[in-house]
Amino acid sequence: MTINVTVWGENVHEQTNDVVARIYPDGMHHCIARGLNEAKGIHATAVTLQDPEQGLSEATLENTDVLLWWGHAAHGDVLEETVDRVQARVLQGMGLIVLHSGHYAKIFKRLMGTTCSLKWREAGERERLWVVNPGHPIVQGLGDYIELPHTEMYGEPFAVPNPDEVIFISAFEGGEVFRSGLTYKRGNGKIFYFRPGHETYPIYYDVQVKTVLKNAVNWARPEGSRWIDSCPNVPADQAPNPVEIKGESLHKPGEEGFK
Repeated sequence: MTINVTVWGENVHEQTNDVVARIYPDGMHHCIARGLNEAKGIHATAVTLQDPEQGLSEATLENTDVLLWWGHAAHGDVLEETVDRVQARVLQGMGLIVLHSGHYAKIFKRLMGTTCSLKWREAGERERLWVVNPGHPIVQGLGDYIELPHTEMYGEPFAVPNPDEVIFISAFEGGEVFRSGLTYKRGNGKIFYFRPGHETYPIYYDVQVKTVLKNAVNWARPEGSRWIDSCPNVPADQAPNPVEIKGESLHKPGEEGFK
């Protein structure tokens, strides 16, 4: 069965920075989508912040099995209603893959419940992403590590909740380390944070990085039936066992509660 993937990019630096425009002339979002479409069984399309409804309408999200998110300069421009729609779909079972500077995206911070802050340095230094969970589906087809010759450094502490799994730990030329691949479960949806991807380096052309993203899409795809979180008021006469109503109540049978 085909996995329908939406790659969301804010598409700002591609239009305002000559270096980024030269490396990603069609935008990072299209580069990422093309890499994913190399894999059999994945159908990826790209949308941007500038599209109607910020590229993430109800209809688009309804037809998305896995959403990839890349943002950096325009986190504040993402509307709360957009975040609400994405969060609802993650809780229902849509996979979410958050890339690089997307650690400060509104949707990631909401799902994590923390600041998601970190140390950083832009010096084009070497990074080795060590595979620390070699049996995990996301790292199949890789060796002991991925080496990227020029990257932006992210360093610990990374202010996120303890993850369900750590997949990669990065070691940088300058000496810092970072948990560069983390998984979480929120509601019925799987989340993968993957650190590489600074826009002034051609990281999304790297064969091993593309392998990680293809694997991550297959890992994050929805499992089981969609979970609709509705918080229903169950009348006493519909309880599995007979219930005698005792005392007064704020709500009439079947009436919605406060949220």
